[in-house]
Amino acid sequence: MRHGAIWIILTALFAGSAHAEESIYTDLDLDACVSINPTAEEEPGGFASLRCTGYQGAPVYFKEFDLRQSVYYGPVSKKIIDEAGETFSAFNHVGKKIEWRLAADGSPQATILRWFIENTNPDTGATDKASTGQVLVISKVATKDDPMGCVAGYVDALANPEPNLLARQVADEIAPGFACGVDRPTYHGERGEKAGEPSYSFPEP
Repeated sequence: MRHGAIWIILTALFAGSAHAEESIYTDLDLDACVSINPTAEEEPGGFASLRCTGYQGAPVYFKEFDLRQSVYYGPVSKKIIDEAGETFSAFNHVGKKIEWRLAADGSPQATILRWFIENTNPDTGATDKASTGQVLVISKVATKDDPMGCVAGYVDALANPEPNLLARQVADEIAPGFACGVDRPTYHGERGEKAGEPSYSFPEP
């Protein structure tokens, strides 16, 4: 009975850990990405459309227009690649490390990526480090069965004491059931004055 009780406890512990969400990290190296728009250099406004490689070979789609960037994950539909652009009103750029949140079966279900918001210093009229905001952007990862991937939420990385933990909570609890093109992403937690104003452009599902 004693050994049986111990076995039951151990089984429960291992079962719980198998279903716990997990983070895996990959680099976002834009120099290693491939352009999916051969005429991008000929278009005004600094336009770029790239396909990069993420966790387990999952595609990562990066777009930039007029110094504003957006990123989508997984096998998203061509319509999203061509038409979507979820970014911020101010000039911005993304970080170089993607955090992938995994489902119980090990498949990626959400990502967290840090955005740097290039706010203008009102005293100088120029951007500087002191005025720069940082926002963790949580995105839903598309799958073959559901090619709808999109931004699912924001966390101000400077205004919250544990921004990464809060972003993971959004990634685990909100992103998987987020209805892209129907639901609108919002800020979670505290939002400071340096947080960016989201710019939302997404095709109808």
